[in-house]
Amino acid sequence: MIENTLNAALRRLGYTTEQMTAHGFRAMASTLLNEQGFPPDVIELQLAHAERNKVRAAYNRAQRLEARRKMMQAWADYLDGLKA
Repeated sequence: MIENTLNAALRRLGYTTEQMTAHGFRAMASTLLNEQGFPPDVIELQLAHAERNKVRAAYNRAQRLEARRKMMQAWADYLDGLKA
């Protein structure tokens, strides 16, 4: 789903651009995952952010899939807990 589609859905739900945007969900997830103590490198990988350090980007191609899977399960559990 593209960002504009999510933003349109948010507008239909009554949220203004000052209240929430699709990109805002990414910022919220990053903030809360950092608060929960997940490694920043794993969070950045999950958000598909490019490595700023060019040397590190050239040598480190790790995907950290298991760590990302565990983090995303914890995120899903957190979100499920909000609706309970």
